[in-house]
Amino acid sequence: MNAFAQAAPRPRSAIGHVVIVAGGKGERLAQIFPALPKALVPVGGKPVLAHQLELAARCGLTDATILAGHLSDKIAEFVGDGSAFGLNARIFVETESLGTAGALLQHLATMPENFLVLYGDVMTAVDLARLAEFHLARQADLTCLVHPNDHPLDSDLFEIDECARVTAIHAYPHPADRDFSNLVNAALYAVRRDALSPWASRASKRDFTKDVMSPLIDAGARVFAYRSSEYARDMGTPKRLAQVEADWRAGKIDSARSARAQPAVFLDRDGTLNVEKGGVRRAEELELIPGVAEALVALRHAGFCLVVLTNQSVIARGQASENDLAAVHRRLEWQLGKAGAYLDAIYVCPHHPDRGFPGERADLKIACDCRKPGIGLVERARRDLAIDLSASWMIGDQTRDVEMARRAGLRSILVQTGAAGGDGQFACAADYVAPDLERAADIVLAGQRARRA
Repeated sequence: MNAFAQAAPRPRSAIGHVVIVAGGKGERLAQIFPALPKALVPVGGKPVLAHQLELAARCGLTDATILAGHLSDKIAEFVGDGSAFGLNARIFVETESLGTAGALLQHLATMPENFLVLYGDVMTAVDLARLAEFHLARQADLTCLVHPNDHPLDSDLFEIDECARVTAIHAYPHPADRDFSNLVNAALYAVRRDALSPWASRASKRDFTKDVMSPLIDAGARVFAYRSSEYARDMGTPKRLAQVEADWRAGKIDSARSARAQPAVFLDRDGTLNVEKGGVRRAEELELIPGVAEALVALRHAGFCLVVLTNQSVIARGQASENDLAAVHRRLEWQLGKAGAYLDAIYVCPHHPDRGFPGERADLKIACDCRKPGIGLVERARRDLAIDLSASWMIGDQTRDVEMARRAGLRSILVQTGAAGGDGQFACAADYVAPDLERAADIVLAGQRARRA
């Protein structure tokens, strides 16, 4: 029995086959591991390929194809027939470098109707069965895992519509005069075989994003983005490998983690993250408060999910459109990303109960449960992101943020960078008061340490 084999797998996944692309030479990692292919570089004391095969078995997959190239004999010896990992495995060897998609296209006819694709230099702890269900439920041609990260400027970024369908891919380098949503290609896919057939007859050196996914989108194929905060990180350079190792030691790489509730810091937007200007209606009006990105990075490193909850009645009042708001949030994500910070999600209430504004939207003039201090947005985030409210915080500059926190059972911090509670709408006291988000983050981190003591 292979020393890396794991416990019994979960019930069978709706997609049973995974393809692991492991043909790259890995010249940068060869500086450290000259005798190993990238897929056998160790993380936490065992090869990343072992982690991937174990994950596939735990998620209920039954079959694996490894597309090997450089030092393929070592991969073949390690994997064998896959039985040591609870899988049926086969290995195809490319005789020349075919890029991230060429070998897959070359062997496409041997693949099942739907299958998953992983890369041999990506450490991941994603629930593959849930990704498979998402893909099949949408009858997708291709589904890509996307997530925000701390280096969007050198990442391929996705544009999606309200149904999570991918409308465009923006390859880096990105123009300096544009803002982008921080939705990064995590290089983990679910694929419908026949959707790739037009490229199979021309199998040669191909890039998956540029030569397969982009043409699929241009042709109107059903390409979807599966957004997840689960762990998926490239470890193909010495620096990135060191970060993955650090994450492993910190317990961040855990495929069961997504099923456990996690602590969050909920954040107001105007007056907390960006300068209060009486309502930000256009992207060019958004200005980050100094120190905000650094505070978010500190909270992220401490293991908190970061979620913005914002009332945006400018939509209901007809003072801005949904497209205007999307542009504002692209600016927010892009500015944070430049400083190495990112948000897990932004939840918006567009409603307003009062009528009488010129150009107002009648469909949005309602009394809702998502407008703070209502807790509708908190509940949505709790369900979507598996958040433990008892271990979570709310940081905002108005009494409605504090009152919402009280109703939802969150600890609250009132910051003095915006209204500083001067709105006086609710007679409630925050648990803590801080001059800005940096100091608020210090309070949260001290509270976390006390909780763990």
